[in-house]
Order: sequence, then structure tokens, then C-alpha cells
Amino acid sequence: MLAARLPSILPPLQARELLEVSMIHSVAGVLADGMLTDRRPFRAPHHSASMAALTGGGLHARPGEVSLAHHGVLFLDELPEFQPNALDSLRQPLETGEVSVSRANHRVTYPSRFQLVAAMNPCRCGKAMEPGFACKRAPNEKCMAQYQGRLSGPLLDRIDLSIEVPAVTAADLILPAPSEGSAEVAARVAKARATQMLRYAALGLDGISTNAAAPASVIDEVAKPDAAGLKLIREAAEKMQLSARGYHRVLKVARTLADLDGEANVARIHLAEALAYRARAIV
Repeated sequence: MLAARLPSILPPLQARELLEVSMIHSVAGVLADGMLTDRRPFRAPHHSASMAALTGGGLHARPGEVSLAHHGVLFLDELPEFQPNALDSLRQPLETGEVSVSRANHRVTYPSRFQLVAAMNPCRCGKAMEPGFACKRAPNEKCMAQYQGRLSGPLLDRIDLSIEVPAVTAADLILPAPSEGSAEVAARVAKARATQMLRYAALGLDGISTNAAAPASVIDEVAKPDAAGLKLIREAAEKMQLSARGYHRVLKVARTLADLDGEANVARIHLAEALAYRARAIV
């Protein structure tokens, strides 16, 4: 449910983005009656989806889910239940923002810059974290390790934020609605996105409008931390054994957190929060 609500807080598609999304959907034959919308795509394929369904393929090398989610959200529920080769096929589009589909008579490169959102249980039965529960297959820790081991390290290295979502209790359901809704959150997101667009336009980077899409060399400059932050990330990079990719992804998240706070510079507090999200992903 949280993933399905994510498009509601994202800014509408810009004219250029709308054209790209419409062209992809037209090629795939899913543009209903030729209608265009500025709402960002949300794709949620079933965990039985094949590698070709995710990345594209078929007789005429049509776009797959990663391209249909371009400029939008790709949601993968029950992440470890997907085929390992299908999941690893996401590594290229997550890194480059495009995917190449090759067939006997066709070779096409489609854009595929999307936000990946995934959900999973801690183990197959989903109860390993419950107090007092003892798994019948093995000790809880071993059961969790076996289940989560279905995800490759390189794929996990490309996931920037990891959070634990506890089960909703009956007491939670009767609480009053939160004072802040999607409209208020969307306003903050739109303001941060506008800041990022202006930043990269000033640098003359055509086609780049978000921190996530910025190359590493640019992020090193626009997300340069203060002295305290630099000391923190150096120590964390050694302790957490961050890869070069992981290091720059932490900087991108910290830069985005600073943008949401309206701060011109990346401070230690932004890096600390970005590292905390990543620490959960590599435990």
C-alpha cells in the first residue's frame, strides 16, 4: 500500500518526460486510446515474471517493465520470490538508466530510469522477527539468512534505503488520521525536485534533473560534505566496507536529504541519516 501511494507524492511528469513515457507505452501497445497523462507510471509485476518480462523481449523486442516504469515507480513485492536471473537483470538499468534488448533480428536500447521499490518478509513464513516465535525449519537467524541469501550482493548494493516496517496492529487502525497528508509531502518533494533541476541546469547537464541521475564526478562536487561529515563518511566507508558505488549513493541520498531540508550544504546529520538507511540494507 505504501508503494502504491508513492506516485501521489511525486511531481507530475514534465513535457519532455511525458513524451518519453508516451513513446515507450505506444511501442509496447499499452497506450490506451492514445491518451496521455502526466501521472508517473507505477508498475507492479508478479514475482513469477520472467527476465524478458522485466527487461523486454519477445518477437519484436518490445519494452519490459523496467522501461514501462521509466520516470515512475517499479514495485517488486515478495522480492526473494523472483527468479535470481530476473532480479540480476535489473542491475544494468539501475546503474545506467537504460536497458538493451537483443533478439535475432532486433537490438533496441530503451530508457529505464525508474525508482525501484521492493518489499519482502524477513523469512519464508514471515514470523522470524516476532517475539517468542521459533522456526520449525531452523533457528530463526539461519532461516532468515537462507531466505535473504536469494538476493545477490550487487543488487543489494544498488538499493539506497532500507527500512523495517512492523505489522499494523488493531490499535493502530483506530488512531486518528495523520495531520500531514500526501498533498503536504508532495509540496516538499516538488520544492526539492525544483532545487535539483536548477542545480544541474546551471551546470549545463542536459537531461539530468535529479541527484540520482547525476554522475559520480558531479556528485563529488555538489554533495561535498563539511569537515565533520567528511570524517564520518570516511570512518563509515571503512567500517561498513562501502564499495565505490555505495559511497557515491550515500552522497546522493545525503544531498537529497539536504535538499528536502532546504540546506545548501551537506552536513554531518544528512550523511548520518543516509548511512543509517544503508546500514540496514547490508546487515
